[in-house]
Amino acid sequence: MMILYGIKSCDTVKKAKHWLNTHSIDYQFHDFRQQGLDENTIRQWLQSVDWQTLLNKRGTTWRKLDDPRKESLDENTAVELMLENPTLIKRPVAVSNSTTIVGFNEDVYQQFI
Repeated sequence: MMILYGIKSCDTVKKAKHWLNTHSIDYQFHDFRQQGLDENTIRQWLQSVDWQTLLNKRGTTWRKLDDPRKESLDENTAVELMLENPTLIKRPVAVSNSTTIVGFNEDVYQQFI
């Protein structure tokens, strides 16, 4: 069973959910704003994708973040920031078996499924 992580108000998450529903793909949605995230989940994702891909530096949360840790980022600091501010995670994150993909692209999803 695929798990789709994100926040329900995100337009890209909405596109991914619509695509999955249109293609009759079973998935479970995990809203990490409401349901939270733990470090183990993020570390599992990082076995398939690097932290630079997972960390969203283009969003409002990053721009508004007044944190000196932004200046000296490494994987552990990025994980800490994502745990404290889950909206720093690029969305959606789709996980099935041991494969993790970040973002939404129809071609990538077609290959993923």
